[in-house]
Amino acid sequence: MGNRGMEELIPLVNKLQDAFSSIGQSCHLDLPQIAVVGGQSAGKSSVLENFVGRDFLPRGSGIVTRRPLILQLIFSKTEYAEFLHCKSKKFTDFDEVRQEIEAETDRVTGTNKGISPVPINLRVYSPHVLNLTLIDLPGITKVPVGDQPADIEYQIKDMILQFISRESSLILAVTPANMDLANSDALKLAKEVDPQGLRTIGVITKLDLMDEGTDARDVLENKLLPLRRGYIGVVNRSQKDIEGKKDIRAALAAERKFFLSHPAYRHMADRMGTPHLQKTLNQQLTNHIRESLPALRSKLQSQLLSLEKEVEEYKNFRPDDPTRKTKALLQMVQQFGVDFEKRIEGSGDQVDTLELSGGARINRIFHERFPFELVKMEFDEKDLRREISYAIKNIHGVRTGLFTPDLAFEAIVKKQVVKLKEPCLKCVDLVIQELINTVRQCTSKLSSYPRLREETERIVTTYIREREGRTKDQILLLIDIEQSYINTNHEDFIGFANAQQRSTQLNKKRAIPNQMPPLPILWPM
Repeated sequence: MGNRGMEELIPLVNKLQDAFSSIGQSCHLDLPQIAVVGGQSAGKSSVLENFVGRDFLPRGSGIVTRRPLILQLIFSKTEYAEFLHCKSKKFTDFDEVRQEIEAETDRVTGTNKGISPVPINLRVYSPHVLNLTLIDLPGITKVPVGDQPADIEYQIKDMILQFISRESSLILAVTPANMDLANSDALKLAKEVDPQGLRTIGVITKLDLMDEGTDARDVLENKLLPLRRGYIGVVNRSQKDIEGKKDIRAALAAERKFFLSHPAYRHMADRMGTPHLQKTLNQQLTNHIRESLPALRSKLQSQLLSLEKEVEEYKNFRPDDPTRKTKALLQMVQQFGVDFEKRIEGSGDQVDTLELSGGARINRIFHERFPFELVKMEFDEKDLRREISYAIKNIHGVRTGLFTPDLAFEAIVKKQVVKLKEPCLKCVDLVIQELINTVRQCTSKLSSYPRLREETERIVTTYIREREGRTKDQILLLIDIEQSYINTNHEDFIGFANAQQRSTQLNKKRAIPNQMPPLPILWPM
């Protein structure tokens, strides 16, 4: 695997990762890591558990992984696990590891199935692993599951992009073999940030579940949707095996037998399977760290010089000087205001190229999410025509009307206008949430002063919530105004002449003998 110095590279980065996590910040350093990405039920958890040889990850229906899990695998003669948030405790029972992951997830996200980008740091020491650092990310989902938030798909995608957009991250894209590779959610996301496939490693799972007579040979030989780092096939335990507590080592032996005996894969059996995948990831991460070290060292030295300069300025600082305290407090509050404005207006000195934030996310709500919600509004033309017919007949009563009554027109239009309330109020909720998230991001600089940070967030959030109520009242009032007066002079309104002309043209196209054409309708359908 290389000389001793190369073998120490991954543990070195692990120490840096722990150091930054323990002080609650990343120091703006993108450490080399492997981000594990895949759709729900793609087999990500089984791949990671096969590495360790233990069942330790939460399982179940819906979105189970709701916080990133930074998993550090460390070769050791003894087997145990420890978390960064409770480093004094050594876990030897891996069922307890799973329970701790679930409890720590709920501590930050709550029990309402929300998600959070704040990672959980887990170290696993074992004689069965090679040194490796992986980030297990939430599974990609297309629709809300159970009581998940409606915008969970967008939240998960944003979180995944936050990790895989970094040039320092390798991407482990997990795709099941029994689905079309072109539709792989993992590969699609990877291609967004790595279009040349230079940082992406493909993993094909569930090869044993493919239809009889089919195989993934072209994929594994890197002929279909090629990646520079190629694809590796694995065979995980089935759901029945997992529920039956089948030993992982026995599963690895069965995986080896599968590749050696399968006619499509036996010629590449030495390049397939979980042990080969783990060895490949260890080598590629080691090489990736080696390539990243010069830039990483330069950035650390730059930050060290900056901190030393700041320390020099505080040598004559008197902590009991009230004027300094007041000045420092005002500077921090003013800086919060500046940071918030820059995030909303997009006028910051440093432009984030990895993800949308602040005002850009709010802009997306208005120009993508809100129009999408409007398009989703249920509209059945057949039912609407029936309602129009009933409204006209009910207003005429026993009489036979010659013209379409205004009351029918207003009744139908008002019923359609009122449907705008729900998507409009939902849009407000999304914008409010983004504003609150932006507030929390801007107060991160106050982390050294928890009481000041808490009070700043409370005051600003309360102010935003007060404006939320006024905004919703104004929107409802505007919709009521739209209901109260229908502007028939608007250019989109179809008057009698235009409606009659359209109806005549339509009837000429689909005229039926001995049938009277329908009367024209005086508004757009």
